[in-house]
Amino acid sequence: MKTNFLELAKQRRTIYDLGRNVSFTQDELTTLIKDTIKQSPSSFNNQTTRAVILFGDSHEKLWDIVINRLKSEVPDEAAFAKTSAKVNAFKAAFGTILYFTETKTVTEFENNFPLYAANFQDWSEQAQGNAQYAVWTALAENGIGANLQHYNPLIDDDVRAAFNIPASWRLRAEMDFGSIETPAGDKDHLADDELFKVFN
Repeated sequence: MKTNFLELAKQRRTIYDLGRNVSFTQDELTTLIKDTIKQSPSSFNNQTTRAVILFGDSHEKLWDIVINRLKSEVPDEAAFAKTSAKVNAFKAAFGTILYFTETKTVTEFENNFPLYAANFQDWSEQAQGNAQYAVWTALAENGIGANLQHYNPLIDDDVRAAFNIPASWRLRAEMDFGSIETPAGDKDHLADDELFKVFN
């Protein structure tokens, strides 16, 4: 059996130590990200996933928003110092992808297909996972590391104002990406008998 995809899946890891030593242009990366999301499956092909791709000052602005917003949430200066150091590591990356769900589309499908209405929210989350995993793997194939963060909904209003985000787009995740400065360590897996059942 061919295992090319499996090898790529093994390359896709959570990388926290990211840098800006990226040989691809912003246009090349933008095309890769856009095309990968377009090819990611969604229920009824309703294409509920949206993305905002940030480079340069816009990328840094996003993580400044996160730091400023967290300042009012952490209990003291010592905790804020640790939090700031963590977020500044994301800021040191080359760029960030903001993933959104177009809630207007979800609602339209709920109304148009009432038999399945209770499922479309869950299915939109599955579409998010498909798109995020596909992009993460496509980046890994090109030697670019990434990690996925979830500062939403804490930062939603500030992000909407800063980047002119439509009101119907719901922020689901933030993926920073860049050069791999320190690779991920070994990854442990649960035993197969805990994860799988196979029947004939």
